[in-house]
Amino acid sequence: METRRVLQVDAFTEEPFGGNAAGVVPDADGLTESQMQAIANEMAVSETAFFRASDEADRRVRYFTPTTEVDLCGHATIASHAHLLEDGVVSPGTHSLETNVGVLEIEIESDGTVWMTQDAPEIRRVDLAYERVGGALGIDHAALEDVGADLPLAVASTGLPFLVVPVNFLEHVSAMDPDFGEIEAISEEVGATGVYAFSFDALDRDSTLHGRMFAPAAGVPEDPVTGTASGATGAYLREFEAFDGEGVPEEMVFEQGHFVDRPGHVRVRVGEAVRVGGRAATALDGELRVPETDDGDDIIEA
Repeated sequence: METRRVLQVDAFTEEPFGGNAAGVVPDADGLTESQMQAIANEMAVSETAFFRASDEADRRVRYFTPTTEVDLCGHATIASHAHLLEDGVVSPGTHSLETNVGVLEIEIESDGTVWMTQDAPEIRRVDLAYERVGGALGIDHAALEDVGADLPLAVASTGLPFLVVPVNFLEHVSAMDPDFGEIEAISEEVGATGVYAFSFDALDRDSTLHGRMFAPAAGVPEDPVTGTASGATGAYLREFEAFDGEGVPEEMVFEQGHFVDRPGHVRVRVGEAVRVGGRAATALDGELRVPETDDGDDIIEA
């Protein structure tokens, strides 16, 4: 039985056990889709990144949650490239990454900060009752209507679509008691991967907003810190002129994960392209024994 090196790298934090944990398989060449899915299930983090050779870019990546493949994952991209830098596989500079949504540009700074250029933004308003969305999130719908006149419910995507839901105060963000079945139903109805709810009422003085993201349909009830949703929300804020006509700040900081004890911060830049950035820390480095067959009956042993 062959073995593969696997790591758990925590993204959008400088310390292990914070931010969002990602699985990283640096060499996934030769693994079948079902083997990658089984490894992701065994890793039991929101996404695991599998790196392969590419004819179109420096490397190819595929992302799997414990239950399904997703086309893009910001935190796993940040985490994996921070590991590649730490391992000496790459140097600071610009690198290309082939994903299911196309070839993306990754910039690695000498201090370990990784920047991911996301896909061109697509934003569309959706017609949903505030009562229904509030009920799905487990909060009073008035907390949404209070800001809805200026910032509407909309699906925003920079590679993955999210339903963006503005909330008036942090107390309502913290009090969310989501109905995952209803969130899944709403997400499917509007064509979104999940729901990203945010408030400008943040915990840290330097943070632009505080967000929470729920994606039960993708096997992620609540994601600690979400890079793709942060990029999409940055584009959303520009689209709807959230800063009173002053334009989007050159760099924003989105905080997330505090209410699931995994605090992290995403740096977001919305200019000619949407970019998300952050640091990462390795929490686990080891190997897994990989089943040789794809019938689903074998067990991956740590």
